[in-house]
Amino acid sequence: MTRTVALQPVWDGYCADPFVLRTADGYVMYGSAPALFAEGRAFQTLFSPDRKTWTDVGGALEPAADAPPGTEYWAPEVVAANGLYWMYYSSGVGDVGHQLRVAKATDPLGPFWDVGVVLTPDLPFAIDPSPFRDSNGSWWLFFATDFLDSERPGTVLAVAAMDDMTSLGEPQIVLTAFADWQRYEAGRQIYRQVRDWHTLEGPTVVCRDGRYWMTYSGGNWHNAGYGVGLATAEHPGGPWAPYGKGAAFLNSDDSGLTGPGHNSLFSVDGDDFAVFHAWDPTGARRRPYVEPVIWGVTGPALTP
Repeated sequence: MTRTVALQPVWDGYCADPFVLRTADGYVMYGSAPALFAEGRAFQTLFSPDRKTWTDVGGALEPAADAPPGTEYWAPEVVAANGLYWMYYSSGVGDVGHQLRVAKATDPLGPFWDVGVVLTPDLPFAIDPSPFRDSNGSWWLFFATDFLDSERPGTVLAVAAMDDMTSLGEPQIVLTAFADWQRYEAGRQIYRQVRDWHTLEGPTVVCRDGRYWMTYSGGNWHNAGYGVGLATAEHPGGPWAPYGKGAAFLNSDDSGLTGPGHNSLFSVDGDDFAVFHAWDPTGARRRPYVEPVIWGVTGPALTP
């Protein structure tokens, strides 16, 4: 059911794939941007003292010196560990050959400096890294990669245990497409074949009451059919299963927004919030939203 009160973006500029880090001074939002900033940095960075008013503080990442022309930088997420801030992101030329990388900084506003490590050298494509620290102290990196040996070939979700902040164990696929709403494009020419391509991407994981919850985006990010689904597991490494027959946590019909998705979750004093993007009415930019999340018998939901 469409909302009677329209959701409002917290910032009117372009900030796709948003992620929020709580700091001692407030909140920092990082997101994909269509171009490098004037200082040559990647990733839109916003700061807020209260989650309501956000200020543009420029770019966050100093690109690696050997980055080729046309490199794009997607979907940053940042965590604090070992006295530093660690940014996980993907880079590739245009939308080709994206691989996961990591950068570090002494300040959450940056600059972040790439450490020179490709985390997924053996994968043809990897995007949307999302680090998760379990209650036992172990770290896991969730991300999206391409997988062809499936009834619905396309981009799928994977996880790898983190040996440390700059290296991964063996990746394991945890969720593949299972529904029509997750179709990216019919008859897509990719990997030298024509396929009905499906996409799952943008995973983020939290643990609530001993149960692990993953939100993920599915479909084509360009259009209104893009949305967010749910999966659950009893362990970060899986097995993961769609929750509620893959019911959408967030979609255009329920939110009144065009193409809402690529959300992440963060907590403030026991309360959870979702940050996600959606297209503006002109289709020119993806703007960020921050909304409270409630937990009920049917899992998490945005407040009505």
